Amino acid sequence: MKTTSILKIAVLALPLVFTACKSHKKVTEPVVMTPELIAKQDFINSVRENAQAMKFITSKVKFSVETGQQKITLTGDLKMKRDDVIRLQLMAFGFVEAGRIEMTKDYVLIMDRINKQYLKAPWMSVDFLRNSGLNFQVIQALFWNELFRPNQTALAKTNEKQFVDSIANYTLLDSGDDMIIGLEEGKMEYSWLASHSSAIIRMANILYKDRFHGNTQLNWDYDDFTKLNKKAFPQKSAITLTTPEKEVKLGMTLKYIKHEAEWEPRTEISNKYREVTVDEILRRFMSL
Repeated sequence: MKTTSILKIAVLALPLVFTACKSHKKVTEPVVMTPELIAKQDFINSVRENAQAMKFITSKVKFSVETGQQKITLTGDLKMKRDDVIRLQLMAFGFVEAGRIEMTKDYVLIMDRINKQYLKAPWMSVDFLRNSGLNFQVIQALFWNELFRPNQTALAKTNEKQFVDSIANYTLLDSGDDMIIGLEEGKMEYSWLASHSSAIIRMANILYKDRFHGNTQLNWDYDDFTKLNKKAFPQKSAITLTTPEKEVKLGMTLKYIKHEAEWEPRTEISNKYREVTVDEILRRFMSL
């Protein structure tokens, strides 16, 4: 079995498709505030207001990767600084940092601490990320359990007209106890499953449609919510990536969530480390 696909998942650190009625028409004319649009605006506003307001989130983490018959489980630390960095530090034997995955707006860094190897590359130079429409803004929103608009740092309410125009592109479908929020842009389809009563996102789904090579789908389930800064935040994530070749499952459980700010947001790479390919560094991770 080729190992390339698993590391591409490790880069994410990282679906069930929910199909809603989709609008194929671009919003170019003034939006008329119909009762339907007002209801959509109110609900999406409620979802957006559930987003965490703090700048930092840090936590102990248990992280697992499963593909086919292979499965590894590691403990470590998750450190995030909003609009700046997401870092997973993975431990071997519970006390030795074995690997580090660091994502910023500019690059993805994967480090094999034990064998002193690393891979550092811009997002768009990683084929899988480029072809799947994934970037830092999208990954950050998934980690932070937030609704997002592609290519924006957040679904911001910069002014009333822009906010209403933006919401008009989303679809909203009632599904029993939940609401399905949908968005289609080019080859990408985004879906969020949010509680009807609490407006908390319980699942996010991203589908990349490729008629020549097959579809790629990322599904992120959230569970075990706790109060964080008076707002709900998931302590468990079940992530499934489905490609035309295989399915990879990730599990992430957070514990002792805090807001520590005293840590260096960028990793310095020692000249003792050797730059390697995706295949090389993945083999090391899977052998831990």
